[in-house]
Amino acid sequence: MTDEQPLDSFSPKGPLEQRWTQHKYNLRVVSPANRKRYRVIVVGTGLAGASAAASLAEMGYQVKTFCYQDSPRRAHSIAAQGGINAAKNYHNDGDSVWRLFYDMIKGGDFRARESNVFRLAELSTSIIDQAVAQGVPFAREYSGYLANRSFGGAQVSRTFYARGQTGQQLLLGAYQAMSRQVAEGHIEHFSRCEMQDLIKIDGKAKGIVVRDLLTGELSSHLADCVVLCTGGYGNAFYLSTNAKGCNTSAIWRAHKHGALFANPCFTQIHPTCIPQHGELQSKLTLMSESLRNDGRIWAPKNPADCGRDPRDILEQDRDYFLERMYPAFGNLVPRDIASRAVKHICDDGRGVGHEINGQKLGVYLDFADAIKEQGADVINEKYGNLFDMYQRITSEDPTQQPMRIYPAVHYTMGGLWVDYNLMTSVDGLFAGGEANFSDHGANRLGASALMQGLADGYFILPTTVSDYLARQTPLEDKDYPEVQQAMNYSQSRLDSLLNAPEPKHTPDHFHRRLGKILWDHCGMARNEFALKQAIEDIQQLREQFWREIKISGNDKQLNQTLERAGRVADFMELGELMCIDALSREESCGCHARVEHLTSNGEVQRRDNDFGFVSAWQFTGDVVQPKLIKEPLHFDFVSPGIRNYQ
Repeated sequence: MTDEQPLDSFSPKGPLEQRWTQHKYNLRVVSPANRKRYRVIVVGTGLAGASAAASLAEMGYQVKTFCYQDSPRRAHSIAAQGGINAAKNYHNDGDSVWRLFYDMIKGGDFRARESNVFRLAELSTSIIDQAVAQGVPFAREYSGYLANRSFGGAQVSRTFYARGQTGQQLLLGAYQAMSRQVAEGHIEHFSRCEMQDLIKIDGKAKGIVVRDLLTGELSSHLADCVVLCTGGYGNAFYLSTNAKGCNTSAIWRAHKHGALFANPCFTQIHPTCIPQHGELQSKLTLMSESLRNDGRIWAPKNPADCGRDPRDILEQDRDYFLERMYPAFGNLVPRDIASRAVKHICDDGRGVGHEINGQKLGVYLDFADAIKEQGADVINEKYGNLFDMYQRITSEDPTQQPMRIYPAVHYTMGGLWVDYNLMTSVDGLFAGGEANFSDHGANRLGASALMQGLADGYFILPTTVSDYLARQTPLEDKDYPEVQQAMNYSQSRLDSLLNAPEPKHTPDHFHRRLGKILWDHCGMARNEFALKQAIEDIQQLREQFWREIKISGNDKQLNQTLERAGRVADFMELGELMCIDALSREESCGCHARVEHLTSNGEVQRRDNDFGFVSAWQFTGDVVQPKLIKEPLHFDFVSPGIRNYQ
């Protein structure tokens, strides 16, 4: 399953702070007069997709955009709450591009490229300028300066925010820029369309097949290159903080056309989520990491107190375990570390709240001290909409009693492998935002997802896509046999879903079973035996899926059951690869916690000499036998060390 030929990311050489500037100088450009001759397809219109489409159209390219929602404004980027990082150093507390770079490299447990991460830190300040110019209403200090707050994994205040609606406000900025280009005629947008397949002509990505989700019609669209900005695959676990529509289908179809899939087992668990209420629940809700600025996380010291009203538990009977275990960072340790600590407390019998499978899964996030010190008005100004959301869901007022939280699947650091130019291993196919693997390593530092999406869309892809197009002759308008082949394949797959030999169960039935396998065996704790069992269980479940999937209706109309079935089919195959990747990585790093490689107190143990590489998996035609190709990671400016937050 391995390949001796290592991958080359084509990262530039030289001083780290000069690499992106020098690289841009070396890239080719298309003259303004010629840009209208080139066409670009952008799939996904969240932060990365909308900003990339707007930027490319502003430059003069002809752009087509596609999303499965009824509007780009409904992209899952809108759900991001806490903020976006930038090394502006407004608080004069020692922040810099280098410090942000190091925090991200360290936060990712030294499993990301130096060049990519430094570029992201470098571009962070320009992102804020861009957003302010668009009118994004960031919070401001009394003086008028933009406000900052702290986030996990950092000891400086660098997170810009718009209350708990940062993702929504940033997406509206990108959407308005995109809408302007739609009105100008430079972007042709298609809502309620879902990508079914990638079209390759002479080995290059030249188009896509999409299905109109209202009419069921399949259509093909050609361009000179394709950009996928379709988000992450956290919904493979069924229960996650992602919107129910989030899926892996676009990047997985590209993977089956030769695009390498990198680090699929690196899936981030977010510690600050509303705990599961019942076994039939289908969605979990995120509570922003920003709440850990003022909220204190604790659990009862005595298991006998777990059923009591938390307000009746005396201070000396509370265990503020993150502050005890990590005094330097306290409640602001990175997400993977906080999540494992919460799991350890609950496994120790000190969880609170509802019982799921006989275990109480929750700890307290308490704002009593913050309200006492700062006043209820100040705390409500910071977090009021988050408090309202929590109260609507739980019928509990977090200003009067502590929140209950528990970890849940949130973000995926894995994704399509891309080089420094964000091009996949398929010529002409680019991937941006959460759809690629590039910047986060084994664990995403909080408030860096929005940063990556906008850096890719506003600043990187417009430059690197132009370089690619400068070396291409515009695609001719004629009939290509590859188009009909892709159309036929897409139709045959729909037919297979609709005509299972023994139809019995809905897509959700299979998805829930897959999610439980992944959560139990490839979630916060992993071991060799469980991963091997998971691979076997997923293979059996996949066979049953194709035999017993039941879909009413047909493919010539709105059919949401058919939509879900296609996405679950892709999750089945990806889920197996996630477990194969986790099994092959005989170390613990970031969110990947192999119990065989944890210290006695639950800290991860990396094996840099053996696993200091990116795992890029190639589809061989058989999902059971993928091929591993390694990209060695080189650290010229930082020295990988123990990831200590104490």
